[in-house]
Amino acid sequence: MIKVEVSAIVNPTESKDKVHSALIQIFPDTDFEYEELPEHSGKFSAEGDVYTLEHLHYLIREEEIIDTSRTRLNVGLTEDEMSTSFIISKQVATVGRLNYPAQAEPLGSININVSADSVEEFERFYDWLTPPTEDGVPDFENDIEDV
Repeated sequence: MIKVEVSAIVNPTESKDKVHSALIQIFPDTDFEYEELPEHSGKFSAEGDVYTLEHLHYLIREEEIIDTSRTRLNVGLTEDEMSTSFIISKQVATVGRLNYPAQAEPLGSININVSADSVEEFERFYDWLTPPTEDGVPDFENDIEDV
């Protein structure tokens, strides 16, 4: 089973509602929990399955950034090749767009962790979200049901 964890810190200088709105722009069907934190204003977090990333899948194709997305997943790939982590710009997400910053942003980013129960399952997920391409066009498109 694919497990997805999404989180974002809310800094004292940020609006809690704007951070939540940024998360909902990318993960529209996700119920985020809010936790007060002493060192920050708080933190939004949610756990889900592959369907949590359905809108992200759409945005990657809409913005024609499959290759970039695949690279970002590669950067965060664990040694056992059963999980990855990557970040998305919180500020860019407020307008429903994607941007993968090279490193954590000063005010924090949206953190995504994806893990699978096996290497084969993770490979199916990986090819569903970011299939190999030829000149930016996917070589194939897997159905979410096959993940």
